[in-house]
Amino acid sequence: MDPGSDADLSAMFRKGRPEALSALYERYAALIYTLALRSLADPAEAEDVTQQVFVAAWRARDSYDPGRGSLAGWLIAIARNKVTDVFRGRRRESGALRKMIGQQGRATSLTVADQLVDRLVIADELARLGEPQQKIMTMAFFDNLTHRQIADALGIPLGTVKSHIRRSLIRLRSRLEVDGVAP
Repeated sequence: MDPGSDADLSAMFRKGRPEALSALYERYAALIYTLALRSLADPAEAEDVTQQVFVAAWRARDSYDPGRGSLAGWLIAIARNKVTDVFRGRRRESGALRKMIGQQGRATSLTVADQLVDRLVIADELARLGEPQQKIMTMAFFDNLTHRQIADALGIPLGTVKSHIRRSLIRLRSRLEVDGVAP
């Protein structure tokens, strides 16, 4: 079966034929990447979303119903969800550390001394993270670098940077809750 038409490609894809995934990627990757890039304005994140879309599509191929829409439309819907996930992740990451250092969620009645103590506690907790997590967190939240900029500067994969940030935020939150600093 040649995946020349969308109907043929759809049938091959739903049967789980690996060459169908390859053909699907060749046919629609540029479309998905362009949509992700326009939404996210970050080529690296657009690449990640594109990859995530095709992985998710392959895993959920049994749920695709050609009677409800085209493969392109289905992929676009998956892409929209993945882009939304990226925006939620950005908001969650930036809010988590800012909340911990008192830039959000705290009463404005904190004295300068209280704010200084909070910043020292955060600095101490960051120092306890070790490398490269400490460096990555500092670059992300104090130097305001994007994940891609951090990856390029440190010469490590983008996914590794994202994983370090997520795990570090969880670790910081846990430590600060135990110490009674975080709400």
